[in-house]
Amino acid sequence: MEIRIIGRGALAGLIAGVLAFVFAYIFAEPQIDKAIDYESGRDEAIDALNKAAGLPVGDAGPEVFSRGLQSTAGLATGIIGFSIAMGALVAVVYLILHGRFGIRPRTLGLLIAGFGFLGVYLVPFVRYPANPPAIGHEFTITTRGHLYLLMVLVSLVLLTAAVFLGVRLRARLGVFGASLVAALAFVVVAAAIMFAFPYLGNLRANVDAKDSFGFARSSTETPQPITDTSGRIVYPGFPADVLWNFRFASVAAQVVVWALIGLIFSTLVERFFRPRTTAGSDVAATAETTAVATH
Repeated sequence: MEIRIIGRGALAGLIAGVLAFVFAYIFAEPQIDKAIDYESGRDEAIDALNKAAGLPVGDAGPEVFSRGLQSTAGLATGIIGFSIAMGALVAVVYLILHGRFGIRPRTLGLLIAGFGFLGVYLVPFVRYPANPPAIGHEFTITTRGHLYLLMVLVSLVLLTAAVFLGVRLRARLGVFGASLVAALAFVVVAAAIMFAFPYLGNLRANVDAKDSFGFARSSTETPQPITDTSGRIVYPGFPADVLWNFRFASVAAQVVVWALIGLIFSTLVERFFRPRTTAGSDVAATAETTAVATH
């Protein structure tokens, strides 16, 4: 049974991943293109300032993967692979929790997917949101990655603790009261931990460093306007509209992934258990009919 349940989770993830890829290609990729165009223009402006000041000009280096490959095969591989993994994870959690709370299979599957979206993506996103190209410095990549993964781990631990707290309080406060207390506890503790985590712009490397060739202070991960020696702005900061649209598309794509995983997996797992009940009822009805005919 376990393999068939996990297979259904992976199948749900596959379908969700394909549809999320289409969504991301339509809505997120145009924002990425705009961010790349901004980054290219910014690099050209910095090179011009460096050349005028007699400083060395940076070398972008060879392009390993073309933009066309990144926006098609690369995007599809990342989203579909992630969705399949998350679908299988939802199925594994379902196997662990099945039969423990007296919840029907479809409801349990939807709840697990909803909590997965909250713990794996939404809570970490609130603290460390997704960024398009051009936002983020090379010398902080490792630190930013570690902070994000730590935030995911903390989020999942807090979410698990909140669920167990709600279960423990259910007999005393009822389902609604226990759920409310657990949710409030989760929000308060998660918010406190978020405030304790450092802002990316306040990382020590950002405070101490400057951009590659001395222009534009790196006190933030979002590129600020570039100025010349007289203080005149020669290139604007990163467009706020592009940043907002990219982050909105990122959240929406994850909603598509987790919502479809929950809907598809919960339906599949409900049908997986339903035939057994139906078959059992048919056997009982046949036996009853035979007994009546005999008498």
